[in-house]
Amino acid sequence: MDRQRRSHLAHADHPIAAPLADESVARLLDRAVSDEADRALDLGCGGGAWLRRLLVRYPWMRAEGVDIHTAALEQAREGAEEAGVADRLVLHDMDASVFASAHRFDLVLSVGAAHAFGGLLPTLAAARELLTPDGHVLVGDGFWEREPDAAALSALGATWDDYADLATTVDRVTADGWTPVYGHVSTAGEWDDYEWSWTGSLSRWALDHPDEPDALDTHKVAAEHRSQWLNGYRGTLGFVTLVLRQSP
Repeated sequence: MDRQRRSHLAHADHPIAAPLADESVARLLDRAVSDEADRALDLGCGGGAWLRRLLVRYPWMRAEGVDIHTAALEQAREGAEEAGVADRLVLHDMDASVFASAHRFDLVLSVGAAHAFGGLLPTLAAARELLTPDGHVLVGDGFWEREPDAAALSALGATWDDYADLATTVDRVTADGWTPVYGHVSTAGEWDDYEWSWTGSLSRWALDHPDEPDALDTHKVAAEHRSQWLNGYRGTLGFVTLVLRQSP
């Protein structure tokens, strides 16, 4: 099974591809969307869950999404049509790291997509080029809740310097010319819900479709991921979502 198909199945019960509860998503959007804002952009939009919620919540907004995965964009398009917001959404099938636009956006989102840019600060550099002077960036990325041990690093396929602790992460963002105006650190409950949903959705699909060629492999992938989470990085990898404005 290709990675995008697997991701689609894994997020069936948790469309936001990050450890964030629905109320956290709503609160972050409320802090990031000003009364004057009318145009948003999601760099690495995936299946469009953030944009769909944004357009439903703020009926005056228009939005664009960028992603390299055609199947995810089709999912975003279908979701927007079901929600009745497709007429206010434009989707771009291309690499988010090279996306350019003739106009600027009042809100630029990139949650859980920093790998596409090579890290958090490069993600913010890309957002800066597309942001209005008084606009907001809503960005989410990982950090170390505690010093990772060998089991955590192995489970994540990571190195110690892939992330920093929370304080250092925020210090790096502010040193780069940004001011946090809000932030949310995903709770243990949000992480658990996300991971149980990810592994559970895959496992359920495999059990419900035993005759599918990918069923056994999908079952194994879910079990391996669950073990890596529970025995490796649970309580070690954190996730912070920041609402930022450019510093004077």
